[in-house]
Amino acid sequence: MLSGVNVVLGVTGSIAAVKTVELAHELRRQGATVRAVVTDSASGIVHPWAVEFATDGEVVTELTGAVEHVELCGVDGWGDVLLIAPATANTVGKIAGAIDDSPVTTCATTALGADLPVVVAPAMHEPMYDHPGVLDAIDRVESWGVDFVAPRLEEGKAKIASEGAIVAATARAAGEQPLAGEHVVVTSGATTESIDPLRTLSNRASGRTGRALARACYVAGADVTLVHDGPDVPVAEVRRVESAAEMTAATTEACADADALLSAAAISDYTVEQRDRKIKSGEPSLTLELSPTPKLVDAVRSERPDLPIVGFKAETDVDDETLVERAREIRDRVDMAFVVANDADVMGAERTRALLVGDDVSTYEGDKQGLGRRVAAELTGHL
Repeated sequence: MLSGVNVVLGVTGSIAAVKTVELAHELRRQGATVRAVVTDSASGIVHPWAVEFATDGEVVTELTGAVEHVELCGVDGWGDVLLIAPATANTVGKIAGAIDDSPVTTCATTALGADLPVVVAPAMHEPMYDHPGVLDAIDRVESWGVDFVAPRLEEGKAKIASEGAIVAATARAAGEQPLAGEHVVVTSGATTESIDPLRTLSNRASGRTGRALARACYVAGADVTLVHDGPDVPVAEVRRVESAAEMTAATTEACADADALLSAAAISDYTVEQRDRKIKSGEPSLTLELSPTPKLVDAVRSERPDLPIVGFKAETDVDDETLVERAREIRDRVDMAFVVANDADVMGAERTRALLVGDDVSTYEGDKQGLGRRVAAELTGHL
């Protein structure tokens, strides 16, 4: 996600600075090279030696005659993006006022003057975050093109966003954005059909592929709507559903103003009439009458004849030739941009092997994050 990207990591004096070591590790795990700049207050919370260990580089704790802020964040400087995480209310206000009284705020002023992308992840007590002056400062700095990663409002605190959210926002800011201005809808995971108040019919889909698609499209600049039966995902607007009917209705609604649909969910092919009461246990046998569910892609296609749709096709015990044949059948029937086809045994796994089936066929093997990036890149040619 951040391969080849130089990240200048600014650390300020929030207690969330204790998370800096793991954040730096995650940035590097995603391919970034990291150099850190810390304030005096941050040094009292996380020792510069710990930050040096996490970044594998010398940490800037003061500005000297070497003009480190220019070397890191100036025109033609080392950095590709300045990430300030965590950022205190004090730091946000000073950036808005171009006040340079710490290595981090001076780097921010330099970066903004040099048109270097800047990402800010605030962390503070919630009353401080809600202060009109802080909110005004955030609005002002955002108007200059700075990207803020919204904090998690919990327990009276505006807690720093998750590492995943910060890394994704950093990758989005630092990279090209071929999907900028596009609205992409992604369906993900399994659907569940209720048999009675306790029992359900579902499948083994984990939603990893769909979440990877949502993240990749966000990093590529898109506004993403994720339709699934899962948790909030910071890179997308989530519409939570359970049944196939709910997913179809929510996706059709979301696609009304969308520019593309990635239909990755493993949607139930059959549903059953739900019983109002729990079926008694201990019966020698039980027969359920299953009815086919409408096809989501057909419902969307009838409403949006020209919408680019990417389909996903899972099969069992077939060779590549048969998999391609079946993928092309659904592509041609629904007039899809292309279809991602794979063997169903990758459900729930971190890695996958998939065929991207359009006019030509290409193969992807690797983790699902990489598949998400591959599909997002392929999608740009159909918009």
